[in-house]
Amino acid sequence: MLQRPANTYSGESWAKAAAAGNLPERLVIVTDAWHPQVNGVVRSIENTNRELAKMGVEVSMVTPERFNSIPCPTYPEIRLSIANYRRIAREIEKHNPSYVHIATEGPLGLTARRWCLKNRMPFSTSYHTRFPEYVSARLPIPKSWLYSFVRWFHNGGAGCMVATPSLARELSEKGIRNLMPWSRGIDATQFRPMVLEENPFGLSRPIFMTVGRVALEKNLPAFLDLDLPGSKVVVGDGPARAELEKQYPDVFFAGVQFGEDLAKTYAQADVFVFPSLTDTFGNTILEALASGVPVAAYPVTGPLDIIGEDSDVGALDQNLQAACLAALSASRIKARELAMQYSWEAATLQFINNIRAANGVITPKWKKAWQFAKSLPRSRKPGETAGPLPSAD
Repeated sequence: MLQRPANTYSGESWAKAAAAGNLPERLVIVTDAWHPQVNGVVRSIENTNRELAKMGVEVSMVTPERFNSIPCPTYPEIRLSIANYRRIAREIEKHNPSYVHIATEGPLGLTARRWCLKNRMPFSTSYHTRFPEYVSARLPIPKSWLYSFVRWFHNGGAGCMVATPSLARELSEKGIRNLMPWSRGIDATQFRPMVLEENPFGLSRPIFMTVGRVALEKNLPAFLDLDLPGSKVVVGDGPARAELEKQYPDVFFAGVQFGEDLAKTYAQADVFVFPSLTDTFGNTILEALASGVPVAAYPVTGPLDIIGEDSDVGALDQNLQAACLAALSASRIKARELAMQYSWEAATLQFINNIRAANGVITPKWKKAWQFAKSLPRSRKPGETAGPLPSAD
């Protein structure tokens, strides 16, 4: 039987106990999204784990790497684990966790949820992906049915973390409870402004660039169909790449890039175009801003929360072409300044304090796990400062 440490600490007493070494924190993160996938979920968890290690939190991962898996129908890059309950339970229990966080609603997440409920273990979840929209775009399943599943899945936990206020409002209206703020950060050392080349990639300027999975849900044709000056660049890979390369021969598809190569590519863009209508945040927006690149996007969750409706670091418009052209005159200096408001250290402190609150270790200042969505404006007003969510503790 799993032995859990008693959660009798709160507020300052937790800090004193932790400093004295009396409160070991062992966190198990269960996620169906993991390597070799390249997406925002994986990058967010990796960056969070790095900061948690600095904070002295012991993190163990339960991922598809440990189990047999099959390719997801219509999206073979995603692997679906096929391990049974007992094996996944053993994988969790061997780490003797203080806390369990479930990052995804897939096979591993479902089994971990079952284990937590069976063992009366509080758990937190996070809403990384618009699961109902993504599934219904590929399979003939009504979104209302899928949202019922999402509501059931997340409401079984003690807290559901979301990245932006607008997403929190939306989920709250759909009946998801105990919403907690978990913003994102940026490595502003890696992603930074660089000297602009006259003809990057052998292309004429202005360079309109997008970065991410080349997949149906990213709404890439909305960008690729635009009549824009200069050149268009797509960085990334995915199930739709081969078809889009044939359909748009004048677009430069750069493939997947990492590290310094990716940073150099970002820095050469004149405008970063974010055509997605379904992302819950948009980590690539921060990467572009940190590189000094203005952003053009639709006024939806993610861009609205990071940039705002009236901004000098980019442009949001229901007409994406108008947004792209307007972003050409935005400030590269202020784009960088906005990105510098975000850090993985601050985002990770939000994350671990959410988990502590979900487990009763600390009492947050926000009530009922911060049902913050009900009191927020629907979008940033002109002149209102954009930036990350407030601290959770």
